[in-house]
This record gives sequence, structure tokens and C-alpha cells, in this order.
Amino acid sequence: MKKRVLFVCLGNICRSPSAEAVFKAVVESRGLAEKYEIDSAGTGAWHAGQPADARMRKHAHKRGYDLTSIARQFDPAEDFDKFDYIIGMDNENVKNLKRMARNENDLAKIRKMTDYSRIFSYNSVPDPYYGGEEGFELVLDLLEDACEGLLQKTEKE
Repeated sequence: MKKRVLFVCLGNICRSPSAEAVFKAVVESRGLAEKYEIDSAGTGAWHAGQPADARMRKHAHKRGYDLTSIARQFDPAEDFDKFDYIIGMDNENVKNLKRMARNENDLAKIRKMTDYSRIFSYNSVPDPYYGGEEGFELVLDLLEDACEGLLQKTEKE
């Protein structure tokens, strides 16, 4: 049975599509792609139907990641039933997800991306949208670290 992982940020155009691409790359590099279903969503619908932010795509591309997902809004009625791991990028995303949870089973699936960090000690993956180039690089650094930790965790379960 596949392990289903959903990454969630605010608009689904910077952090969560990057997490989706990085985690897919990590999983593929280990030959585990057939064991996982990986997606991303946003708690808000502002960017639904749009590709990832051009700046995020540019920085990700430099590291060999292809951000192909199209933004969509998190759907509590479907996503809580479909995914095993629902991973928010920051405390606000996690709080919003918990508010949408229908029961204890839904709540048990919600985690924060930095819970899986191995090297970095950030409390969240900061939103790079209103910042400069270094913010996008930091997001990718944090995601590369946490995605490795996430894979270690999911492979043990």
C-alpha cells in the first residue's frame, strides 16, 4: 500500500510545491517512487489553478527540481481521507489544518515540516514570497534537510 504525503502552505505556490518536488526527488533517488503518492495544497485559494511562483521555480530548477504542480486549495472532505501525512510548512498552516480537522484521526495526520529536520533548527519553513533571493534558497535548504528526515521516518513506519 502506498504512503500518501500532502504538503501544505498558505497559497501552494512556493513552499508546498517545492516540498512536493524535493520529496519526490528524494524518494525517486532511493528507488521508492512506486511506494509513495505525493501532492501539495494551500490553505487558501488565492492561487488555485496557477503554477508555482516563477522565482521559486527558478531557484528550484538550479538545484535540479522541476516544480510542475498546479496550485489547489486543501479540501478537508477529501484530503484528510486520502493522505496519511499532512505536513504544514509553518505554525499558522498547522493551526489552520487542525481547525479543519473533523476528528482525532484527522488531527493525528497533521505534522509540521520542520519536525523532520535533521540539520537545521528552524521552527518553520518561512514564506519567501515577500523577500529576496536568499529566502527561496533557505526554503530549499530547509526542505532538502526535512525531506530526508521525513523519508527516514516514513520508511520506519
